[in-house]
Amino acid sequence: MSAIDAVVFDVGRVLVQWDMRLLFAKLIGDPERLDWFCSTVVTEEWHFQHDAGRDLAEMVAERKAEFPGHDDLIDAYATRFLETIPGNVPGSHEIVRELAGRQVPLFAITNFATPFWREYRATEPLFDLFGDIVVSGDEKLAKPDPKIFELAAGRFGHEPGAMLFIDDNPANVASAQALGWQVHHFHDAQTLRADLASRQLLG
Repeated sequence: MSAIDAVVFDVGRVLVQWDMRLLFAKLIGDPERLDWFCSTVVTEEWHFQHDAGRDLAEMVAERKAEFPGHDDLIDAYATRFLETIPGNVPGSHEIVRELAGRQVPLFAITNFATPFWREYRATEPLFDLFGDIVVSGDEKLAKPDPKIFELAAGRFGHEPGAMLFIDDNPANVASAQALGWQVHHFHDAQTLRADLASRQLLG
C-alpha cells in the first residue's frame, strides 16, 4: 500500500444512517401499502435523479401526475427529508475526529441533493473538520460517474493514488479504483478502523 496523504469519505451509510422508509412508515400504517409505495413511488432510484441535480419541483410534479392520490406522501419526500436520517453510523464520527486530531486532511464526495444537503449540513458540525466536500447536486454529477472523481481530485489538490476513498457502494468504489484511487469498501466502523490502522493513519 502506498502512503496516504488524505482520506475521502462518502456521507450516506458511511457517516450517517439513511433510510427513506423511516419517514413513510410514520405516514403509511398498512405494511403492504408501505412496501408498495417505497418500491414503486418514492424509490431510491427515483431519488437518485435529485442527487444528480434534477429539479425537485419538476420531479415532484411529475410523480404526482404519474401516481395520483399520493400527493401528501410525495410532498413529504420534499419537505421532511431529514426524517430519513435517523442518526450517525456507529463509530464513524469518532474515526473522523481521530484522523482530524492527527492532522490528516479530510474530504468528502457525497451523492446528495443540494437543498437536502444544505438542510442537513446546517445540523452537523462534524463537517467543519473537512477541507472540502463535493456534493453531487451542486455539480450535477453523481457517483459512480468517473467525472465526479476527476473533479474532486482537482479540487482536493492530491493525486488520486495518494487518497483513500471510503464508500459503502461497490460501484462507487470500483469507479474510484479504476481511476487510481486507493479504496476501502465500507461495511462498518470497526473494519474501517483496522484498515486505517494498517495504513498507519490511526494508532
